[in-house]
Amino acid sequence: MEDRLAERIRLFRESGQVRPAVADFVSAELEALAAEELPVSEETAGMLTSHLMMALTRLLNGESIDEFPADEHIADELAEQPEAVARARAVTERAQGTLGAALPQSEINFLALHLAVLAQRSATR
Repeated sequence: MEDRLAERIRLFRESGQVRPAVADFVSAELEALAAEELPVSEETAGMLTSHLMMALTRLLNGESIDEFPADEHIADELAEQPEAVARARAVTERAQGTLGAALPQSEINFLALHLAVLAQRSATR
């Protein structure tokens, strides 16, 4: 993993903003994406990393995650990105199995958008 992205995760962990298990889970997911030759770096996956760590942490802390109403634009975008949606659902299933945290559909959608952008960047490099 790129040093700057690893530093982001380290800072979240050391500051106590996320549990070590969440940081480990997200690190493993990023490593898996990189193994698929997706361009995982601070620039391309920094927001994905922060978003996923904070969402999982809120769930594990028993905080509610607001379900956002279905956005037609997001739905249209995701309809064109079935691989990103499938990948987001798989990450969610692993999070539930590993951490006991099930992301709501609106968070799965946001995760899928992040993953779609990552895949698009891979296709253009």
